[in-house]
Amino acid sequence: MGGGHGHNISDYPQLNCSPGAKWIKSLTNDRTGNFTGGHFSDINLSSVLFTHRLDGNKFVELQRWSAPGISKPSFEEALKQEFQPAKKGESIGPSWSNHWYKITVHIPSDWKDYERVQFEFDPGCEAMIYTTDGTPLQGITGGYGGDRRVEYIIPLEVRKKGTHSFVAEATCNGMFGVPWNGDTIQPPDQNRYFQLASADLVVPNMPAWGLLWDFSTLRELIGTLPGNSTLQNKALTVANAIMNTFYKNDPGSILAARKLADEHGVDIYKHGSKEAQVWGIGHCHIDTAWLWPYHVTQQKVARSWSTQVDLMERYPEHRFASSSAQQYKWLEQLYPPLFERVREMVRAGKFYPIGGSWVENDANMPSGEALARQLIFGQRYFESRFGMRSRVGWLPDSFGLTGALPQIIRGAGMDYFFTQKLSWNNVNVFPHSTFNWVGIDGTQVLCHMTPVDTYNAQATAGDINKALTNHKNLESSSTSLLVFGNGDGGGGPLAKMLESLRRLRGTANTSRELPVVHMGHSVDEFFDHLKTSSDGGRKLPNWCVAHFLRSIKKGNRKSEILLRDAEHVATLASIFKGEKYKYPKQTLDDSWEKVLLNQCMQLLPLGCLNIYATIAYGMVYDDAEKLYAEVRSDTEALIDKALGVLYPDSLPLSSAASTSAGPLTIFAHNTTPFARREIVRVPLAAGGISLGDVLQTTSDGKEGYIVLEGGAGGGLALPSQINVKNLNVVTVRSVGSEHFVLGNGNVQLTVAGGRVTSLFDVRLKRELIPHGETGGLIIFEDHPNYWDAWDVEIHHLEKCQPLKLENIQVVASGPARGVVEAEAKYGSSTIRVTISLDAIQGPSSNQFIFSAEVDWHERHEFLKFELPLDIHSDVATYETPWGHVQRPTHKNTTWDAAKFEVCGHKFADLSEYGYGVAILSESKYGFSCQGNVLRISLLRAATAPDAEQDQGKHEFSWALYPHRGHFLQSDVPVSAYLFNSPLHVPHMPPFIVYGRSCSVFLETFKRGDLDDAKGIRTVVLRLYEAYGGHASICLQVNMPQRVIAAYETNLLEDDVGADSLSLERTTGEWGERPGEQMLRLVFRGFEVKTIKVVLAKDA
Repeated sequence: MGGGHGHNISDYPQLNCSPGAKWIKSLTNDRTGNFTGGHFSDINLSSVLFTHRLDGNKFVELQRWSAPGISKPSFEEALKQEFQPAKKGESIGPSWSNHWYKITVHIPSDWKDYERVQFEFDPGCEAMIYTTDGTPLQGITGGYGGDRRVEYIIPLEVRKKGTHSFVAEATCNGMFGVPWNGDTIQPPDQNRYFQLASADLVVPNMPAWGLLWDFSTLRELIGTLPGNSTLQNKALTVANAIMNTFYKNDPGSILAARKLADEHGVDIYKHGSKEAQVWGIGHCHIDTAWLWPYHVTQQKVARSWSTQVDLMERYPEHRFASSSAQQYKWLEQLYPPLFERVREMVRAGKFYPIGGSWVENDANMPSGEALARQLIFGQRYFESRFGMRSRVGWLPDSFGLTGALPQIIRGAGMDYFFTQKLSWNNVNVFPHSTFNWVGIDGTQVLCHMTPVDTYNAQATAGDINKALTNHKNLESSSTSLLVFGNGDGGGGPLAKMLESLRRLRGTANTSRELPVVHMGHSVDEFFDHLKTSSDGGRKLPNWCVAHFLRSIKKGNRKSEILLRDAEHVATLASIFKGEKYKYPKQTLDDSWEKVLLNQCMQLLPLGCLNIYATIAYGMVYDDAEKLYAEVRSDTEALIDKALGVLYPDSLPLSSAASTSAGPLTIFAHNTTPFARREIVRVPLAAGGISLGDVLQTTSDGKEGYIVLEGGAGGGLALPSQINVKNLNVVTVRSVGSEHFVLGNGNVQLTVAGGRVTSLFDVRLKRELIPHGETGGLIIFEDHPNYWDAWDVEIHHLEKCQPLKLENIQVVASGPARGVVEAEAKYGSSTIRVTISLDAIQGPSSNQFIFSAEVDWHERHEFLKFELPLDIHSDVATYETPWGHVQRPTHKNTTWDAAKFEVCGHKFADLSEYGYGVAILSESKYGFSCQGNVLRISLLRAATAPDAEQDQGKHEFSWALYPHRGHFLQSDVPVSAYLFNSPLHVPHMPPFIVYGRSCSVFLETFKRGDLDDAKGIRTVVLRLYEAYGGHASICLQVNMPQRVIAAYETNLLEDDVGADSLSLERTTGEWGERPGEQMLRLVFRGFEVKTIKVVLAKDA
């Protein structure tokens, strides 16, 4: 043909006789599941993961000593014992026992050139590898779960010697204790035995392991990314090519397969984009108490943290954060060599103490002062041991967070806060990932909740992808924190997680279908980046309420109050009698540490589990009860000693009544800042107490009732001059075994047919219970969907059975106090209730006090006390630490409905304009108000994780308090405070609060934490506004020493940044005595202030 063109030779073949490269994608994807493990493990990649494996006495010498029972000897104690020969395949047990191995390995001389030689130790349970001189090297997690780590890498310099000796301690529990049938929350198997499945000297085939990690990453990409994306198809294509390249008997095929992965982006990360969307931080959440006792937690800490130090030495990019000063202190006390290794890594900027708290505490039930002490003790420990304070609050696993927490966090020197468990809410999805959390007083913290929805991420492609796709605030912040590592039972990151992240970071270098991940940075740096990128939080949304997720508690409440009182009287004694008394700071600090430890988030919220149970949860509750008993003994001794110094001629009431030859003056010490007038019951001994003070005697004449009265500011409470004519006389009328009327001139309670049928305001002639309705004890069926002891489901309210009071007896019929006893029976349980009412004028004359003695033997039943009220309000009010919150009484939205059970402290109140009724509590924390029915939760009976939860005998009290005026016009917070603060049996109160409002409470009165270190004398006060409004007060100062200065400080009592306060003289404008020293203070609603008063050293 013409045209003058040359001939074109094509490289595209003219003929095609092949079947084509069309694949069936789903089958190829399924094929990838057979390349590692599974049915073809004898011929696939799994078959070549180890080059050599040796065991037997020629290569591995094993000796074992088993500690008796469940004792936990130290390394030094264990090695003094007589060890016996041991062998692979033997069984060790039972549950919680400890077994020590001396191990010597003999390494073949021709192994010195291999990249790695390791000892594989798999006892089926948790274990620790030590050097022969007792330095912990790493943890072991036996078994075949995702947390498996059984390899101990033998150092090269040791390998060259040919022989290596070390020690292993195996403890017979898994990562999550020893649960029956593998169900974590079920009661544990107390007779579990484990098998030493492996004690082998091995050479791992490191190229094959590299290919395993490559291939695992490809599979993660295939399973995570959208079905027809470029990267997902590319990952599947490469995975398929790898399977076609690999041959079991051809080592070169492994290298060729690895090259395929490298060429397609699955490569070690080489500093990609600085604008990473995901920041990775290793973490090991260790529940200080959960399915194991405290001594097992101590072992978990050492295993987990030694493992992380080992990984840091092998992976330069690895950074690790861990909280809980208590866990660091345990490490310091029990494993000093490991503590020094951790401290080296802290100095190197790789290991980060975080959170600032003593433990990862529950953040609903501790008092405001206890929450403050969590951070004060934690920050002081971190500063003393590591020269640093934490800048980030860290409570990833707490079940709820009080609205007072932002102010407490900021007061402890932290601007940032990390949490996560709110994403578990099974009714509503929390709407934010990064936001400003604004507390009840207006204080904010910059808060991040990881979109990955876990603090135990496995560092997979799915985790990284979720960090972006599940982020709820991409319009204002697109950065997420990836908190990865095995947790709850410890462990932390594994090598495979770090290998996975290296490959995923390499993939992100060449494809933006996967978020870029930063490594090698701290949590502080992450939050600094958030703050900068959000213009100091101005671009972020605000969340302005307490967070919530839908008897040990009694020990907690009583211990907090005993510590408050002990600090109060000890401070008085050290100031007024300083020449005879030294402030017992160490004993107080030790007691506080015990209480703070018991406030860990898996222990305090789950209720009163049987302290005698022999199962794991029972074991930790044994630990807790022992600590509470020690706190009670120590603090009561401190109180007695301090009162003895303050009042040297006084005697305890019991001994005074029996030894006195003449009339006694009864007095008590009031540790609260409030005036009080109370009826107290005292023994009557011949020639003892003046009968002129006695208003009423018991039927046997051995005891009597007198009135003690004291002024504001605390201090001495003396017998009142009130006589019977001045009383608001109590009367009791009994009509049969199920009917009585108990009342005085203010209020009246009627029980008919065993139920509360009337609560009547006598002066207003107002009935408070709607016609035809009744209140009283009630049983609800309690069947959570899964998390038995953790969850209370809304449907439990749909099935209930009211209980009747029977066998009513009048114990005291007035005029000072009326007392009625009754009982209710249900199933196998007996509930004995004493109801009392006093006659003195004041709040307590309106309080019906219910004291219960319960012998409880139910299962999946929930005991409550309820009262329907003729009061209408859209909200009820509940006390929280240093304030209160309001929750809806209706179900307009799912957010409202989800608040059917509320964590409150000392009161719950339902009020309308002009009137309200409160329930006061001395040890219970669960309340609810559905419509017009106000309830307090008393006992539960879950069976998992403790089959004996709440079983046995209990004593507790609550009170009904009808009051005139709305809650905000009432004295409910004061009454609840006093209800929880018994008088102590003695001075001019050193500080008195005066003001036009009584809304400021003096909560804490103690000596300064740094007095001994600085050689100074200070007194520290903590005050808070309790009603939610502005308040101006004068704080009258009555001190025997000259006051040099006064400051408002943060919670840590720092001088730097403290505001100097001016000392003035009182004028009498608010009823105070003129001419005394005072400080003027102004509070915003719910504000907490820490005041430090500096005293001269001279008396």
